[in-house]
Amino acid sequence: MRTILITGPGGTGRTTVAAATALQAARQGTRTLVLSADRTDTLGAVLGVPTGTEPIEAEPNLTAWRPDAAERFREDLTAFQQRATTALDLLGASRLDAEEVTPLPGAEELALLRALRDAATSETYDLLVVDLPPAPQALALLALPEELRRYLRRLLPPERQAARALRPVLGRLAGVPMPAEWLYETAARWDLELAAVEAVVGDRATTVRLVAEPGPAGSDAVRTATTAFALRGLSVDALVASRVLPGATNDTWLSRPSPDHHPSTSFALVELLAAQQRKALDEWRETYDLHEVPHLGHDPRGTGDLAALPVPGVNKTPPPVEWPVVDQLADDGVLVWHIPLLGAIREELDLVRRGDELVVTAGQFRRIVPLPSALRRCTVAGAALREGELRIRFAPDPGLWPRTT
Repeated sequence: MRTILITGPGGTGRTTVAAATALQAARQGTRTLVLSADRTDTLGAVLGVPTGTEPIEAEPNLTAWRPDAAERFREDLTAFQQRATTALDLLGASRLDAEEVTPLPGAEELALLRALRDAATSETYDLLVVDLPPAPQALALLALPEELRRYLRRLLPPERQAARALRPVLGRLAGVPMPAEWLYETAARWDLELAAVEAVVGDRATTVRLVAEPGPAGSDAVRTATTAFALRGLSVDALVASRVLPGATNDTWLSRPSPDHHPSTSFALVELLAAQQRKALDEWRETYDLHEVPHLGHDPRGTGDLAALPVPGVNKTPPPVEWPVVDQLADDGVLVWHIPLLGAIREELDLVRRGDELVVTAGQFRRIVPLPSALRRCTVAGAALREGELRIRFAPDPGLWPRTT
C-alpha cells in the first residue's frame, strides 16, 4: 500500500489538499483512507461529511477517520497503572480513574501514528493519505518512533534481558532494585510497535507532499521543510502551491473590486500579491515538481469544490531517497557517503562522529544515524555540500581496515 504524507506551513490548506487528493484517488477506483489528527473536524468540514473517532465512508472508495486520542490515552494509562501496581503502592500513589484522565500534549500525534500503522498493515485500503500537522510538528512526529527506539535501547538494552533470571539475585547483592520483568516486556512491546510505525514512514512507497502559499514566507518554509525531510530520508514528490491568485492563472474573479474598496486600490493590491506569487512560483518550478491550485474565491466545502482542485495524481511514485557510499579508494584513498540534503545551507550544517553513529544537524533539525558497516572502520576526512548533497569523506583506519597484499 502507498502512503502519502501531506504537510506544510500552518494555514495553507493542507487538509483541503489531503481531502482533494484522497477524493481524486477514490473516484479513480482506489480504495483510499484519509487520516487527520485535528481535534476540530476540519476534515469533515472540507469533505462535507462529519468525521470522528470511527472510520466513516465519505463516498464510494473513500473512508475518513480522526483517531480518538483521548480513549487510547486512557487505555494506556489504565494498563500502566495495572502493571505498576507494586511500585505505585510502595510510593503511596493514588490511582487515576479513566473518567478524570485528560490527554497530555502529543497524545493526538501518538494516536495518529498508531492509526497510520494499523491502516498500513490492513488489507482494506490501497492508498493512505495522511493530513499531518504543520511542518515543524510533522517532522517531530515522524522522528518520534526512531528517537524513542534509541532511548529504549539505551535505557533498557535488549541483551540484558538474557540475565532476567539473575535480576533478583543481582538486586540483593547490589542493594538496589532491579528493573522488573514487566518493564522489559513493556519495552519490547513498545519497540515492536514503534518499529512497525517506523517501517511505514521509511517504506519506499511513502512520500511527502508539501503545501504552501507562494510568497517569501512560503519559500523559506518550503526550503527548510525540504531539507528536514531529506535528513529523515523522505522523498518530497510534489510541491502544491495553494490559493494561487489571478494574475498567475487565467482566472479573473479577484480582479473585480469589492464594494468596500476603491476599484484602483483593490486592483493594485491584487496585482502586487499576484506578482509576489509569480516570483515564488518561478523559483519553485526550477526545483520542485510544482502543481498550482488556484484560489476558488471561497473556502472549499464539499466534494464538488474538492473535485475542482487540480491536485497532483497518485499513480506516479518517485524514486526512493538513497544515501549511497561511493568507493573512491583507488583514486583518492577514501570512501564518500552521499547524503541528499536539498535546500541545505552550508553555514547551518554540523557533523559530529560519535562511535558508530553520525550526528547530522541541518539548521534546527538533527538526526543521529548509524554508520554503514564499512565506514565504521574509517575516520572522517572531511565534508562538503555540493549540488544539494552532503558528501562526507572517510579514510580507512589502518588499525581496523583489512590489509591488502
